[in-house]
Amino acid sequence: MKPSYHQHPHHHLLVVAVAMLTVTSSTSYVALSRSLLRTPTSIAHPYHGRVRLLASASSYCLSRSTGRRSCPLPNKSYPCPLWSSSFSFCLQQLAPHKSKSTSPSPFPVRALNIAACSASFASVTAPMEDHGIEQNPLLQDFVFPPFDAVEPQHVRPGIRALLKKLEGDLEELEKNVEPSWSKLVEPLEKIVDRLAVVWGMVNHLKAVKDTAELRSAIEDVQQEKVKFQLRLGQSKPIYNAFKAIRDSPDWKTLSDARKRIVENQIKEAVLNGVSLEDDKRDQFNKVEQELEKLSKKFDENVLDATKKYEKLITDKKEIEGLPATALGLAAQTAVSKGYENATPENGPWIITLDAPSFISVMQHARNRDLREEVYRAYVSRASTGDINNTPIIDQILKLRSEKSQLLGYNNYAEVSMAMKMATVEKAEELLEKLRTASWDAAIQDMKDLKTFSKSQGAPEADDLNHWDLSFWSERLRESKYDINEEELRPYFSLPKVMDGLFNLAKILFGIEIEPADGLAPVWNKDVRFYCVKDSSGRPIAYFYFDPYSRPSEKRGGAWMDEVVARSRVLSPDGSDARLPVAHMVCNQTPPVGDKPSLMTFREVETVFHEFGHALQHMLTKQDEGLVSGIRGIEWDAVELPSQFMENWCYHRDTLMGIAKHYESGESLPEDVYLKLLAARTFRAGSLSLRQIRFSSVDLQLHTNYIPGGAESVYDVDRRVCEKTQVLPPLPEDRFLCSFSHIFAGGYAAGYYSYKWAEVLSADAFSAFEDVGLNDSKAVEETGKRFRETILALGGGKAPLDVRSMHYYLLHIASSSVFHFFFSSWERHIRKHQIAPLYKRFTI
Repeated sequence: MKPSYHQHPHHHLLVVAVAMLTVTSSTSYVALSRSLLRTPTSIAHPYHGRVRLLASASSYCLSRSTGRRSCPLPNKSYPCPLWSSSFSFCLQQLAPHKSKSTSPSPFPVRALNIAACSASFASVTAPMEDHGIEQNPLLQDFVFPPFDAVEPQHVRPGIRALLKKLEGDLEELEKNVEPSWSKLVEPLEKIVDRLAVVWGMVNHLKAVKDTAELRSAIEDVQQEKVKFQLRLGQSKPIYNAFKAIRDSPDWKTLSDARKRIVENQIKEAVLNGVSLEDDKRDQFNKVEQELEKLSKKFDENVLDATKKYEKLITDKKEIEGLPATALGLAAQTAVSKGYENATPENGPWIITLDAPSFISVMQHARNRDLREEVYRAYVSRASTGDINNTPIIDQILKLRSEKSQLLGYNNYAEVSMAMKMATVEKAEELLEKLRTASWDAAIQDMKDLKTFSKSQGAPEADDLNHWDLSFWSERLRESKYDINEEELRPYFSLPKVMDGLFNLAKILFGIEIEPADGLAPVWNKDVRFYCVKDSSGRPIAYFYFDPYSRPSEKRGGAWMDEVVARSRVLSPDGSDARLPVAHMVCNQTPPVGDKPSLMTFREVETVFHEFGHALQHMLTKQDEGLVSGIRGIEWDAVELPSQFMENWCYHRDTLMGIAKHYESGESLPEDVYLKLLAARTFRAGSLSLRQIRFSSVDLQLHTNYIPGGAESVYDVDRRVCEKTQVLPPLPEDRFLCSFSHIFAGGYAAGYYSYKWAEVLSADAFSAFEDVGLNDSKAVEETGKRFRETILALGGGKAPLDVRSMHYYLLHIASSSVFHFFFSSWERHIRKHQIAPLYKRFTI
């Protein structure tokens, strides 16, 4: 949830011999991520914990931006869009949707066989009784959401009419509820779905097409929506019916997926305050209402602060060092701001805090004063004047503490961990082991920068500051590995990258992905729509892809989210299950002039990351809608497929398949590939520590911090930085004011999950390494098992059953071994050196 705050991690191979071994005799999809891939005949094979942990290399993590809701909505990213059922419509009967835009597609589009890419979907709602709003697009029957038709004026009447209808449905359910699947779970899923699809559509538009009018409309109905969610989540008839199912003699006959649904609903209800009475419940509901409002305001402030900063430059000397792509983007931004004659060569240029602009300045601008100004603006976003998140942070933490006390927990971290694999203690233990293993390498990283910058005659060599680190790191990387990231851009055009990514998905998972532009309405002319088909040519999923940065209307970072989840209950008439639909959103460099989008390698990794999330949603075979795809998966395991997919960016055949010069078609030279591979671990210690800082301050704020006490949130951050940052933060560093992951997303007391999932994802990828990455047949077979387990099972199998499984955190290797792995990551060296550090457990 992306790098304002969501910048996606650039993974490096850390030499951290840490293993979390989750062992079970059940078919836990994560616990078996390694054993299942190796043992096609048995899903109960013991999980082996040989892990190579990948460290994050970017300042901020970019991922799915998510949030837990205060009702039994599935655990997933926000917005929470699903479909609802009762109306079937066959796409074979449809003509392709005509987009409002007549602009040419930014990608080459092959002819689409609509019939071959068709499926039946259900409508969003049954006909509404209030015919006065029957033309509201939020309430119409549709095949795909009418993103192009929804306007701010539709939000208030549409949401209110829907809530009125759903309130009646809920009353009917409570009146007739029985502890059976057909009388409880199925009608509940339909209610949840109805609200989620409409609210998700609106919230998605706010994220990608923000306006003051849309914000105002959402704000007017948000409290009403939260009130209904609380009413639903605190329904005692529903809660008691779920408990009756769990306590019934038929419990043992339920499938694992259905047991998971029942157990999750019971846990969620308790966390939603179902057990509270009278005054305590009223207070809990007030807290939830206020938290929802504050989180929304926090996110808006980050977007507004990012948009507010613009630096107009007319003298080219001030931006000396910026590559052509950055100059083109800065000139293009100037044109959009009214400087019609702006050109990349002569300007004027506008620098912003949006990721493509900010990162280019930090890495390439020779003007140190410019770097300092932009850096200070970035780390102090949303912390001053009328856009100040500091009081919002204080109030959020105070309310979360109050909420945890109402629920009987010691702190909010315990509340957060109640639905996760880890405990507070285990998360802290993991972070400390990683911190210890990374510290010496980070110290050496700083020494190397100082030595190199001094050798280049830099006046600041003896006094390097934060705005110097990216600049001199990039120069050192260029010198050490003879590789220039900007010179790589022409080899990574977006169309080629997507073709290569889809070909990898075909090899690993046996699927075909075809353009389906025109089949579904979109919210911007650059959005693409795709159909996913199995090996027989049968459609199994669809997804949208919104690739480019639009700082004036689109929040930063990158994320994947649901549009539709696979569901048997909500299947159209005559079909087995409703097909899943997803959207992937990135903020990469847009096309400049007549060139396609030319990507940095980090942007390539980001696309692979988000596609990993989308695959888990789209390739699920779980028909129980409440645990299909990414739903119901413990938060600290949900990053496994996304980080797993990133590993393939460094696989030779995969990389060579996407790295084609956009003009000549020439492949990336072999020696450049080897240099890119060698540079993978560059400054891994420093970059890992940065992620550990974020994870640690998150846990500290949600465990030991006392809102309103003597210590401020910034004091906590500085205290954490003493052990996680070689260079102390600036006194005015207010990165917490833009840390939307934990204050406006779903990562509160959960940011550690990126590191936790790295262990799982690295171990899963090692299964492919073990069979031989160049053995196409073995890779295909291993990919099939990965699909049939990790991707197919969704939340229907527990990553960790705390009653029968144990965590094992193995001792970190010695610093000498740690440094060895930073110097080389060839597989055979890694294997021979690391293998003795790992133990195998069988339970």
